[in-house]
Amino acid sequence: MQRLDGKTALITGASAGIGKETAIALAREGCRVILAGRRKDRLAETGKKIKEMYDRDYYMLALDIRDKNAVNEAFSRLPQEWQDIDILISNAGMARGVNKMQDADPDDWDEMIDTNIKGLLYVTHAVLPGMVKRNKGDIVHLGSIAGHEVYPGGNIYCATKHAVHAIEKGLRIDLADTPIRVSSVDPGMVETEFSEVRLGDKEKARAVYAGMTPLNGKDIAETIVFIVTRPAHVQIAEVVIFPTDQASAMVTHRRN
Repeated sequence: MQRLDGKTALITGASAGIGKETAIALAREGCRVILAGRRKDRLAETGKKIKEMYDRDYYMLALDIRDKNAVNEAFSRLPQEWQDIDILISNAGMARGVNKMQDADPDDWDEMIDTNIKGLLYVTHAVLPGMVKRNKGDIVHLGSIAGHEVYPGGNIYCATKHAVHAIEKGLRIDLADTPIRVSSVDPGMVETEFSEVRLGDKEKARAVYAGMTPLNGKDIAETIVFIVTRPAHVQIAEVVIFPTDQASAMVTHRRN
């Protein structure tokens, strides 16, 4: 098991859900953390909690990863002491709607593609050269079971997560001659703000998890901690993780 003391971790989408819990878990293990996200007030809350619980340093990076120029500018302005990023957790992602393709709003497609694919690429491209130069690093992409299966109403969202899966595989090949490790965590049902954003309704979002026990942000955070603390010769390529009540994207046991 590798120790994380003194390492610098960047977490995108760190203002809530999986990103927030991952930042807290990595701080617990000794990391100083860069909290990236659009909601600066939420980032500040997470940072304050990390400081109070573990007395770890944190830096807030308020930006929209869909904006390539903003991403490049934000990373170019990182203080010197925060530039050497050891761990990148590409967590930021989202879904809009469950309509059939013929009934969908193409603006929703743009938002999903720009966030889940292009945003992930922009951040990775900003961080990766430094890892290659220092010849070390861990990259963990937050994928989804939607990157392995396609389900009704999933169409474009599933396509974006299939793309993340392909990017992760390609990146691992590109870095095969380095010690840099590339991993993917692909969850099933996790109760976060995800369904509320996707459906635009709190009641509908709650119904997604009715009668079953979903995963939570801490479950995924602990999986990420396991991945980045493996011995240097161990690379966890991908982890598909379900709640016990779920067997696939389409099969879930619900207790009425």
